[in-house]
Amino acid sequence: MSMFSNKEKTQKTKVMEINVVAKNTTINGDIISEGDFRIDGTLEGNIKTKGRVIIGIDGSVKGKIDAVNSDIEGKFSGELLVQETLTIKATATISGDVIIGKLSVEPGATFNASCSMKGAIKELVPVSYTHLTLPTKRIV
Repeated sequence: MSMFSNKEKTQKTKVMEINVVAKNTTINGDIISEGDFRIDGTLEGNIKTKGRVIIGIDGSVKGKIDAVNSDIEGKFSGELLVQETLTIKATATISGDVIIGKLSVEPGATFNASCSMKGAIKELVPVSYTHLTLPTKRIV
C-alpha cells in the first residue's frame, strides 16, 4: 500500500479575469463579462459583469453598470446597480440612480444621485384583528 494517494484533486479553480479599458481609450457600446473590469478610459454604454467594476481616477462611464461590487475613483453618470458593496473614493463624481447592497463613501466624494439600498424596505406584515380586545363599555 502506497503512502501517497494517486487521487486527483477535484477542486474547481476560479480564473481571475481582469479586463482593462486603458487611458485614452473610448468604447461606445455594451459590454457583458464574467470577470472584473477596470476602466481608466471612457465607456459610453452599458456594462454587465458577475465581477467587480473599477472606474479609475481618469476613468469615465456614462450609461448603466450592473455588477456584484464596484469601486469608483473617477466619473460615473447613469444607472448603477451593485449587488453587494459600492465603494466611492474621495476623487469620485457620481450622478444618476444608484441601487446597492452596501455603501462606503470617502470624504470629498461628489455623490449627486438617488440612492436605494436593497433590503432596506422591510416586508409589511398584515395585522390580524382577531386578537384585538375591544372595549365593551359604551362611553357617552
